[in-house]
Amino acid sequence: MMENKYIVEQRYLKAKKRVKEIKGFYVHLAVFLLNTPLIITVNLLVSPYFHWFWFSVLGWGVAIGIHAFVTFNGALFGKDWEERKIKELMDKNYNDGK
Repeated sequence: MMENKYIVEQRYLKAKKRVKEIKGFYVHLAVFLLNTPLIITVNLLVSPYFHWFWFSVLGWGVAIGIHAFVTFNGALFGKDWEERKIKELMDKNYNDGK
């Protein structure tokens, strides 16, 4: 009984941490999307002949890509994914009679 409560609490804490990671990514993405037009506007008003905003937007875009990879890679190809895929294939093979 006590062990079961511990397992449930550990699962809750793990899920809570995962939600925090995903939320952090979406906040980062929202800040990027809201600031990019501002950066472009400032660039075009201050120095319209040199488009330096590309450096900022591309650099930040790479950072967003890395953040997305780190945040979602574990969900896509981590241990949980492997376990789900194994179960899916086992169920499929069992149901197909192979």
